[in-house]
Amino acid sequence: MPSELTVISPIDGTALLHRSYASDAQIMATLTRARKAQRAWKYESLDTRCALLRKAVRDFVAHGPEIAEAITRQMGRPLRYTPGEVRGFEERAMYMLDAAAQALSPLKLPVRQGLTRFIAREPVGVVLTVAPWNYPLLTAVNSIVPALAAGNAVILKHSDQTPLCAEQMYRAFHEAGLPEGVFQFVHANHGTVARLVQAPEIDYVSFTGSVPGGEAIEAAAVGRFIGRGLELGGNDAAYVRADADLTQAVETIVDGAFFNAGQSCCGIQRVYVDHAIYDDFVDAAAALTHEYVLGDPMDPDTTLGPVVRNSAAQEIRGVIDAALRQGASNLIDGRRFAAAQEGTAYVAPALLVDVNHDMAVMNDECFGPVAGIMPVRGDAQAITLMNDSAYGLTGAVFTADADAAMRIGRELEVGTFFMNRCDYLDPALAWSGVKNTGHGVSLSALGYHALTQTKSFHLRTS
Repeated sequence: MPSELTVISPIDGTALLHRSYASDAQIMATLTRARKAQRAWKYESLDTRCALLRKAVRDFVAHGPEIAEAITRQMGRPLRYTPGEVRGFEERAMYMLDAAAQALSPLKLPVRQGLTRFIAREPVGVVLTVAPWNYPLLTAVNSIVPALAAGNAVILKHSDQTPLCAEQMYRAFHEAGLPEGVFQFVHANHGTVARLVQAPEIDYVSFTGSVPGGEAIEAAAVGRFIGRGLELGGNDAAYVRADADLTQAVETIVDGAFFNAGQSCCGIQRVYVDHAIYDDFVDAAAALTHEYVLGDPMDPDTTLGPVVRNSAAQEIRGVIDAALRQGASNLIDGRRFAAAQEGTAYVAPALLVDVNHDMAVMNDECFGPVAGIMPVRGDAQAITLMNDSAYGLTGAVFTADADAAMRIGRELEVGTFFMNRCDYLDPALAWSGVKNTGHGVSLSALGYHALTQTKSFHLRTS
């Protein structure tokens, strides 16, 4: 097994940077520091913890241009978009800090003669956050900031594709004055991550990534009675009713399918359109998709960058080719995207029609700029098809009828339901999934619950 990681930039296939993996001795020292630091950190007042974290977030955001460029070079999202992730990091962090007092306040019970009773929320201890490359700041902040605010220590293991994000976060948080050991990062291979999960110093694991990755976390945690938050894969669906604003639906769904080169756990991969407007929808969606500019993500005119690596591009092309062999048609003329060449990480967007649920594109997660579109005849068929999935992260309905949307939303097997939007996280709402998408809750006041444990106080005073 290699002793270091190498980041290959998807932009041009060159080696961007090298980092050594943490040794066993370094891992043990990290765990020891975290445990020691957490014991003191939890006794700092909530106001003190939140004030330090607000400063850390401000210091981090102050380096926004540098951080945005690093994200682009590491994973390929166009530079015109990556500053938005820095702003999103700030928004989520500040919301969770604003929500901390209410979320962590004791639950007081009715007064009874001679008794004082309440339920407190106390930190679980040391939290291990395992973050992915596709949204390297937004996925990490969901657990890091609330865990620290609640009085936990955090160890961040970031993706081998985006190690700079961990280093940049650590720098800002350290310079803001967080005590030594409260927030640390490690560069670690899969075997070391498994040993971290098994380490007695770790009390909770927050993992965002693939289903196989989640299975590996679960396997490593067998026999350990610790909390685990797992946000895994998705094959999210959108349904366009006949009464929808067609222009708004097309613009939103196409963006939901192709933003970040389709590399979003809650991106749209399946689209069901009422047969009455199906032809108009596919014509407009294809026309809009042909306006995308695939190319160097450092170019300000580029709207669609490479996927994360050459091997991923090959897998995406394989999903498209398999669907075409099974009878699907691609509405997009690949010749208009000259950068999409075999052997590179550049993939032309694809809108597939004449698809069905026997095809992988309509069943499995395809982490790329690909979506399948099917006509449906009414809500009942749309609901059945949307629920015909091993995943359940989000579902979206486009309609002018809010009552119909609520009725449909209650029947969909998803963690988040949207009306007239998609591919978005509101930090005030709980982020969760069902089925193979995983379990656990992040964001919102409820996001604090997984990162704390309940402790009941029963005091007889007379």
